[in-house]
Amino acid sequence: MSEAASVRDRAVRELTLRGLVLGALITVVFTASNVYLGLKVGLTFASSIPAAVISMAVLRAAGGGGILENNMVQTQASAAGTLSSVIFVLPGLLMVGHWHGFPYVQVMAICAAGGILGVLFTIPLRRALVTGSALPYPEGTAAAEILRAGEVASAAGNNVAGAGSGLRELLAGGVIAAAFSLASGGLGLLADSVSVTLAAGPALFRLSTGLSLALVGAGYLVGIGGGLAILLGAVIGWGIAVPVLTAVTPHPAGVGAAAFATAIWSHKVRFIGAGTIAVAAIWTLLGLIGPVASGLRAALSSRSGGSGERTEDERTDRDLAPPVIIGLGVLMLLCLLACFCSFFLAGSPHLGAALGLGVACTLVCLLFGFLVAAACGYMAGIVGSSSSPISGIAILAVVLVSLLLLGLDAIGALPAEFAAHHRGLAIASVLFVTSAILAAATISNDNLQDLKTGQLVGATPWRQQLVLMVGVVVGAAVIPPVLNLLYAAYGFTGAMPRPGMDPALALAAPQATLMATIARGIFLHQLDWSMILIGIGLGVLLVIGDAVLKRRGPGLPVLAVGLGLYLPPTVTVTLVIGALLSWLTGRLRRGDAAAGTDSMLDAHRRRGVMLASGFIAGESLMGVALAAVIGASGREDMLSLTGPGYAGIAAWVGLATFVAVCAGFVRHVVGTAR
Repeated sequence: MSEAASVRDRAVRELTLRGLVLGALITVVFTASNVYLGLKVGLTFASSIPAAVISMAVLRAAGGGGILENNMVQTQASAAGTLSSVIFVLPGLLMVGHWHGFPYVQVMAICAAGGILGVLFTIPLRRALVTGSALPYPEGTAAAEILRAGEVASAAGNNVAGAGSGLRELLAGGVIAAAFSLASGGLGLLADSVSVTLAAGPALFRLSTGLSLALVGAGYLVGIGGGLAILLGAVIGWGIAVPVLTAVTPHPAGVGAAAFATAIWSHKVRFIGAGTIAVAAIWTLLGLIGPVASGLRAALSSRSGGSGERTEDERTDRDLAPPVIIGLGVLMLLCLLACFCSFFLAGSPHLGAALGLGVACTLVCLLFGFLVAAACGYMAGIVGSSSSPISGIAILAVVLVSLLLLGLDAIGALPAEFAAHHRGLAIASVLFVTSAILAAATISNDNLQDLKTGQLVGATPWRQQLVLMVGVVVGAAVIPPVLNLLYAAYGFTGAMPRPGMDPALALAAPQATLMATIARGIFLHQLDWSMILIGIGLGVLLVIGDAVLKRRGPGLPVLAVGLGLYLPPTVTVTLVIGALLSWLTGRLRRGDAAAGTDSMLDAHRRRGVMLASGFIAGESLMGVALAAVIGASGREDMLSLTGPGYAGIAAWVGLATFVAVCAGFVRHVVGTAR
């Protein structure tokens, strides 16, 4: 066979119809899972590696499925773990009262247009930040290693890569977590949390933990470093701040101790966490200014000239053609303009003002979107997609867009409606524009990570870029109905669809609450600055401590400490439990390596990661399914088999079952490979 024919054959096996269908199905499942998990705890999970394992198993069973085809599937499905981050902003539109649901066309268009722009923004940066850079791209490199191992196993006719085993682990974890979630959230046989409130004079302490296998899985993937930082934040919040504030704040008559402690945390301590998060995110971004600037200079130099020499063959160095990039870019910008104009017209009868605001906000997305695309792409190369401070990008976007609208209002460029009704339309506009910027930021982060995987396995860049756009469109189509389903079934903290719903069951949507609070506070001067300033001071101290610790070893993830303060203890403690399981299995794995079984380390880790991912996916999908039942019936106890008197028993049974599953997790992850 000639070389040209060989290249054509590889190209045919790289981008296939069955690969696109499989990638779309995985994207749908993982997008729904990420939306649920993100609204519940403020975290999403990367879908590239699980998608790669699933693809290898399914395509191998179907016959064939080479490394390039599997790479295309994981590239498409990776959009699920990144585009779903728009839920960190969009629910804020309900919290400020502008929306009472999620309009399908507007939400899908803003997600798709922002995401595709994120792909287009990073295409000119590929040669400088991927092929011509020494950046590690940890997740992209890991995905490439899994794909290579799968190719070796397929060629040898065995299961060295663990593709079949990995799929079994993923499915087993999903079934266990789904059954646990059904028994607790649906049938009422198990409690979903356990807590106890203690008093020391007027000071109140509360010890609690959630019984969520999805959070255990998320904590396992976060690892012990991030887990301990989250625990530190929880200790500061519930071991110091809440006791001090409950001791100095008058206890309202008729309010129980647990309710009073929770109210103090919700209305005061969370703002300390918000201040800490802001400092941590901004400090992280400031630390990356130098590397990002260097990367941009290298990118511009690469695109404008140079020696012209190519070290790659033509196929593996081809991006989408410039006319395609420009055409798609203009189309997406027009789509954004239409979205913004329709959004502004919903609250203003002034067509001219709506058009002017739409143009201004579209230009903001274009300019600021490119800058954050470059920054996020570089951050992905340094710390990976999952560890990039996307929350910091969202906070900065909220602040900058707020200042833009305030500036337009100061010069009289906004209609009167923006100054009336507590500037509600302006606040909502900030959140809507920020969601488009965040979509571009997260997908640009993901695109360069995927391109690194493609470079390592010999993929065609323009095909990867095209396939990721397909994944963006599929994910954008899934996000609105899932959001509406979850909102109708559970509601969000600060936004309930029906009166009389149990606020304890509402999804926290922590980042969206924070973004809405910041935007509303800027325009209405209602931020609790005393608590925020305390949080800023704490964040500065933690940053200094992090710098000192880094001189001797691992630093302190300050952003994780802020999340420990900001998230409820039923979330933080459960995440820490998962992180401790990661540490425990790691210690046992290292014991095996010391005994001369070093080859088992990768098998142990793969089993743990896939089982943890299964926990997340299983509980998340069951949560979506239960939401469908609740939404259709209008009853939160539709499937419940128990009554109010069973609550105490449910707590003990739930705790015992939770402990048993965690113990089984450790035994399986470590013992199976042995």
